[in-house]
Amino acid sequence: MERDETDSGIQDETDTATTAADTPRSAPNRRRLLGLAAVSGLAIGANAGLAGGVALGADSNPPRFQPTGLRRFENKVVLITGATSGIGAAAARLFAAEGGRVAFCGRRVERGRAVEQEIRAAGGEATYFRADVLVEDDVREFVDAAVRTYGGLNVAFNNAGITIQKKLHEYRAEEFDRVVHTNLRGTFLAIKYEVPHLIRAGGGTIVVTSSSNAIATDANRGAYTASKRGLAGLVQSAALDYAADGIRVNTLIPGTTDTELVRRAAGMESIPDDAWQVFMKQWAKSNIPGLGRLATPQEIASFALTLASDEHPYLTGAQLVIDGGKTAHA
Repeated sequence: MERDETDSGIQDETDTATTAADTPRSAPNRRRLLGLAAVSGLAIGANAGLAGGVALGADSNPPRFQPTGLRRFENKVVLITGATSGIGAAAARLFAAEGGRVAFCGRRVERGRAVEQEIRAAGGEATYFRADVLVEDDVREFVDAAVRTYGGLNVAFNNAGITIQKKLHEYRAEEFDRVVHTNLRGTFLAIKYEVPHLIRAGGGTIVVTSSSNAIATDANRGAYTASKRGLAGLVQSAALDYAADGIRVNTLIPGTTDTELVRRAAGMESIPDDAWQVFMKQWAKSNIPGLGRLATPQEIASFALTLASDEHPYLTGAQLVIDGGKTAHA
């Protein structure tokens, strides 16, 4: 189960402007899931089973994330796609905490408004816009509205993505297209409409969320893997297209992250949160080489901020992996 995106029928990572909940979902590959649930003592609806699972998971301490306290994005305008939950929402909070004026989109209006209100209540500046990256007019209008609201554009974090998991021959053509059009074409559209504003600003940075599936994938992820690997090539080309304009473009490659997308792809969105946490910890120990746990959305989002900042002016066209050691394993 990775934010990646990978493993056991669990999917990767990213948040979405068009969410996996909005797409037809194939039956997840449940062999590992059910086997691990049995080993962990997770019997949904059975208190004794849950208690046993909690005991097994007690030695896995959650990571402690500490914000930097920096103000790297003071008065900069930051645009984020796919930010109503998960990595995108975490990034919206962190950019705002570092002084950014954040415009973000997603399809889920209630979630978007909640993230907006949370950021403002904490003293940050953010505005939610409903937009679907599958729809070109939505993308153009979102970018233009963000620029009108905050007076320009300096940073773009193109994060929206979905997955549908099944064997390649089982995809309906419209399912395959939906994944590729959301993840790859949606990013193309975002960059297309962001670049003119970045050029007018004298340059800026673009960060694109790919996936560790672009490097090492698994069965039932044909559409997702193709789209995420395609993003790496898109970013490399864009980095060369706009280097002379002072625009740096880089790819963020996260591993499996504890997001709604991962939980949904695992087919476990209806189980209690405590049971999910126990399952996740036990599954990760056996299925994520290296650190042996899922990333938190904050950990991935904080790396996106590093890539988007002015700290590394020679960094462009790169693919930066943050996967806890997953793809280092042969």
